[in-house]
Amino acid sequence: MRIFVTGASGWIGSALVPDLVEAGHHVIGLARSDASAAALTTAGAEPVRGTIDDLDVLREAAGASDAVIHLAFKHDLAFSGGFQEAAEADRRAVDVFGDALAGSDRPFVLASGLAGLPPGRVATERDMPATHGSPVAVRGVTAEAVLALGSRGVRSSVVRLSPTCHGDGDNGFMATLVAVARAKGVSGYIGDGANRWPAAHRLDVARLFRLAAEKAPAGSVLHGVAEEGVAIRDVAEVIGRHLDVPVVSVAPEAAAEHFGWLTGFIGLDVAASNTLTRELLDWEPVQPGLLADLDKGHYFHGTA
Repeated sequence: MRIFVTGASGWIGSALVPDLVEAGHHVIGLARSDASAAALTTAGAEPVRGTIDDLDVLREAAGASDAVIHLAFKHDLAFSGGFQEAAEADRRAVDVFGDALAGSDRPFVLASGLAGLPPGRVATERDMPATHGSPVAVRGVTAEAVLALGSRGVRSSVVRLSPTCHGDGDNGFMATLVAVARAKGVSGYIGDGANRWPAAHRLDVARLFRLAAEKAPAGSVLHGVAEEGVAIRDVAEVIGRHLDVPVVSVAPEAAAEHFGWLTGFIGLDVAASNTLTRELLDWEPVQPGLLADLDKGHYFHGTA
């Protein structure tokens, strides 16, 4: 297939593109810069210059492709206070893709998240996130819109990503936790630290996106989850051991000062299952789990 990928040079995209190429697909990757374009060329993809705000570029690329995988999201804007603006840009891109693919039965795969799913139990692919009452709920609305494209002749699916898609080179939540522990001199967790995060290695997640494009039925909800729940206290203990700092509980009222922008995420309990995803696509995660990956040491190189 000729597959158009946004976010193609990002954290997941840079793993997905080689996976797609190795599987025999022709990849067209959206590139925001000359450096991104060069990286895509080196990976065997065809770069197309533009951003997710360049709707005409997105429309043309999608219309000329056999499938679209939409990974891009303005995370830098979202995490600096502009989440609503980032989500609105994402929705505009999704609407363009939907119109370009309507009536073609071509696949459209959206990267989404697990935020907003019912807390306190292991969520499944059949659970739907809250679409109000949370700053991140708007992404759930966008995911619902993508699933609804099945009625317009689009083989649409949504991959809900774990809070941490870990691996060597990760600059996300795990790297931030390490940086906080190094700066504070303690490795912390909130309360008793029993809250759980699902996790998946980025190479396993990349393969899931490929399988979704190749064979997920219209309206499929997929969980990019390899481990349904890793206790944050266990994560803190591994970090503390590698940095040789104490592992401590941080009181909820002190969490904002200790964890900064990570506070709204680190206390979440968002365990999730991958059973239906594995059965539907014959997907089996094979990469190391989160704690084993942390124990490899690559998160602790350098000083940042």
